[in-house]
Amino acid sequence: MPVEPTSVTDVHAGLRASGYLPGESTALVSYLAAKLGKPILVEGPAGVGKTELAKALARYTQRDLVRLQCYEGLDEAKALYEWNYRKQLLRIQAGNEDAERRGWNDVQDDIFGTEFLLERPLMTAIASESPVVLLIDEIDKTDQEFEAMLLEVLSDFQISIPELGTVHARSHPIVLLTSNNTRELTEALKRRCLYLWLDYPTLDHELEIVRLHTPDLPEAVGRRLVEVVALVRDLDLKKPPSIAESIDWARALLLLGAQDLDADVFRATMSIIVKHRTDLDVVAERVGLKLTEGAVGASSAS
Repeated sequence: MPVEPTSVTDVHAGLRASGYLPGESTALVSYLAAKLGKPILVEGPAGVGKTELAKALARYTQRDLVRLQCYEGLDEAKALYEWNYRKQLLRIQAGNEDAERRGWNDVQDDIFGTEFLLERPLMTAIASESPVVLLIDEIDKTDQEFEAMLLEVLSDFQISIPELGTVHARSHPIVLLTSNNTRELTEALKRRCLYLWLDYPTLDHELEIVRLHTPDLPEAVGRRLVEVVALVRDLDLKKPPSIAESIDWARALLLLGAQDLDADVFRATMSIIVKHRTDLDVVAERVGLKLTEGAVGASSAS
């Protein structure tokens, strides 16, 4: 049975219990989206927890998660629905003699029924009898034509199918659209959404997140870890480490029984948070040197 949020505090506690530590604005916007029935446009750099927010909301509200992963060239057939042409052809061939007697209009009515419809993520979310969380991930990878198609879904929670008519939502989904802010989205899309900007967390907030997922990690190691991650993110890298990679690093250090994060441990494990060859050299030289000199804490505090 889906859980209905009763307050911002309730949403904050529910997300935390689901393994996601939200900021105040995240809990507030999530609560308003559930109550007002408005989609959330979540923007921010890659790796700050945009997709994880949708997953946590699904766990907290006990709804199924329906995910549409966007990519360049995504069209309506892959996002909304398409007809099962092979099955339609078999029906036509099976009833060929009958089709000559009945006429094309009758046959057309027969092959354009719901049994020949292949639901894609948007249709699945709209047609679901029980409420879902709909995640439209990385919407900025699509084009403006695709955004325009989304407007009917996000405004009226309905989909128009020429052969069948209009399919109205049976239940109201909680909708999140994520964007890495690689291009400007249309004003028409933004008007229909609540807005949430997620950035990399502060040191204390990220430390809370790490502790939530690795409560047995020594506190000094956890503090050192988030300080080092902050230093790495300040460098000009191809890919700064995400929050998920901070958690992975913490889990690895816990598994290895690390009692400190010194230069040797850092060099042995930094590939968990640094994923490009050129970045490895830069990080080893810049951050590794600071760890050797013991200057990380002082640098982070200044």
